[in-house]
Amino acid sequence: MKWVNVLGGIVGAAALLGLGIILGHFAIPKGSYVPTPSIFQDLDLEILESIMQQLDASRIRENLRELSREPHLASSPQDEALVQLLLQRWRDPESGLDSAEASTYEVLLSFPSREQPNRVAVVSPTGNVLFSCRQSEQNLTGEQGGPDVVPPYAAYAPPGTPQGLLVYANQGTEEDFMKLQAQGIKLEGTIALTRYGGTGRGAKAVNAAKHGVAGVLVYTDPADINDGQSSTNETFPNSWRLPPSGVERGSYYEYFGDPLTPYLPANPSSFRLDPDTVSGFPPIPTQPIGFEDAKILLCNLQGASAPAAWQGALGCDYKLGPGFQPNGDFPADSQVNVSVYNRLELRNSSNVLGIIRGAVEPDRYVLYGNHRDSWVHGAVDPSSGTAVLLELSRVLGTLLKKGTWRPRRSIVFASWGAEEFGLIGSTEFTEEFFSKLQERAVAYINVDISVFANATLRAQGTPPVQSVIFAASKQIPAPSLGGLSIYDNWIRYFNRSSPVYGLVPSLGSLGAGSDYAPFIHFLGISSMDIAYTYDRSKTSARIYPTYHTAFDTFGYVDKFVDPGFSSHQAVARTAGSVLLRLSDSLFLPLNVSDYGETLRSFLQAAQQNLGVLLEQHSISLVPLVTAVEKFEGAAGALDQRISALQKATPDPLQVRMLNDQLMLLERTFLNPRAFPEERYYSHVLWAPRTGSVATFPGLANACSRAMNTSLGSPAWAEVQRQLSILVVALEGAAATLRPVADF
Repeated sequence: MKWVNVLGGIVGAAALLGLGIILGHFAIPKGSYVPTPSIFQDLDLEILESIMQQLDASRIRENLRELSREPHLASSPQDEALVQLLLQRWRDPESGLDSAEASTYEVLLSFPSREQPNRVAVVSPTGNVLFSCRQSEQNLTGEQGGPDVVPPYAAYAPPGTPQGLLVYANQGTEEDFMKLQAQGIKLEGTIALTRYGGTGRGAKAVNAAKHGVAGVLVYTDPADINDGQSSTNETFPNSWRLPPSGVERGSYYEYFGDPLTPYLPANPSSFRLDPDTVSGFPPIPTQPIGFEDAKILLCNLQGASAPAAWQGALGCDYKLGPGFQPNGDFPADSQVNVSVYNRLELRNSSNVLGIIRGAVEPDRYVLYGNHRDSWVHGAVDPSSGTAVLLELSRVLGTLLKKGTWRPRRSIVFASWGAEEFGLIGSTEFTEEFFSKLQERAVAYINVDISVFANATLRAQGTPPVQSVIFAASKQIPAPSLGGLSIYDNWIRYFNRSSPVYGLVPSLGSLGAGSDYAPFIHFLGISSMDIAYTYDRSKTSARIYPTYHTAFDTFGYVDKFVDPGFSSHQAVARTAGSVLLRLSDSLFLPLNVSDYGETLRSFLQAAQQNLGVLLEQHSISLVPLVTAVEKFEGAAGALDQRISALQKATPDPLQVRMLNDQLMLLERTFLNPRAFPEERYYSHVLWAPRTGSVATFPGLANACSRAMNTSLGSPAWAEVQRQLSILVVALEGAAATLRPVADF
């Protein structure tokens, strides 16, 4: 009867293969060539190495030159031209993908008025203009003065013409304004001068308005971006530093996604809010300025000296105000007028999707995304990422068209629109395909800015992606370092001591700074962000200096950021290797046990910093301890099952079930009712944390709010609720990892 068992096994395998193909038949649009799939298809290391060798730095350089040739603000004609470029590349008969389509959303964007430019001026009591800030950046390379260069502005800041005495409010945090009030400074009706950093752009205006401030100015201090250097011979085009006239543009909207259609895709049929009732916009007029203008304003202020931590690198003693000193450049009773004429407009913005259909599991998607729109030329942000995206898709598309390779799972390349206005394209996509993505998406790889600088890899992500990034980076040589791997170089710059692995590179956590945000916070999809960055021991710059300015050009990248484009190539290889490992490996290379380290560290922080306080209010951490232990046990047992299957000939359905457990783990940490005040944030481990204790964010925030309230108050009830939410989430995660038959 042995032949009967063999025949039965063959028939069963064939049936499972047929089932897999049928399941995915309608999942992804059809392409031209489909190699005969094997249900046991695994990562081919020879093909992986071949792809690594084909990723060409010179092609990435030429991609960047073309992408950043013109300013391409979201929804502009130049942005639409790049949509067509991507479609052309991804439909190329020699190197294209299976399919490529653009989808358009009608979204609410914010623009300055061409007829009435925004203006900041010092005016005398009689209304005479004594000084005006620049309305555009200095044209240093012939690229800053074109008609398509949008003037500096604060997107979504409301129109208005407030006027008042000037005060200096450091970074515009709530604490900064409280310190000014504690100094006896009357903030009502003033104009606050703030510097970037410390809190989000929009939060500066929100905090200011709470204290009666009428308008806000924002500048970049040379101490925060240029390591204190500010003269023209020390800045671009003579170095990578920000010129004195440089102004950081940006969105001041506090949420992400289209402002009029939260939780709904911005399609014609969707309900839209009244623009006059939308929350999250700055409540008062706000305008960014360059540090050369900020210096004239700040160095003429009167009043007490600002605290040492508030001082910067403008070459004078920063005073708090209000108003100007009697013997300065302006009469003491001069005021600052802020005239903002921004307007809201409904515009069409496109996402472009390029798809490679999986051979075995076409209904499982590995997504790789990068936004396309920029504030001006955007050579670093985001075109460095798009240049890498195009090169990676070219190499894979060429293999696809030759018929020498097709991934096990489907790959979806995405070029997101209107990211700079608040992650709009990616958020609308996740809203439109919410169910499909939650059911089928394996992971999301984000490469926004691919190269901040050329020192080392920098990766952020949720714990399960750590192992696949480590594996990829160990196999790729670091640029110009004589055989040292990217991993070995990375560990020199960013490292931590792991109780499991010893010294390893540190993986940053994901906030809301790029298009990964809706995937992790809203959908619970394992996500990561990959880039090359600078040596923190050599610069204190909070980001690359020409960020969001008209000086972020191809020449800036070519000369200062990454000459030779070897770091761009390193990112292409790292992100490409991660993509191949996720799309081609028989077992998904997501190590769920690595979540145990995060949970254990959060638990220990809660026990050490909150334990006594919680006991005083009869709140026990024992259920949380038990839940963490359950998760650790379930994750360890799953690792053992995978290891055993890898040594045997696994049943295809067993592989599929185990992979689904790995894929779906991240979803178990979602609770859409955990943070009703936080739009889109559902992940109980990675929501914004306002409390000072580095523990579970819901628990930390609730304890912070309850700290000075009485026993039995609603605030302490919320602490108990957040603790229960955590316990249920962790127990649910453990249940997801246990054998599927063990309900």
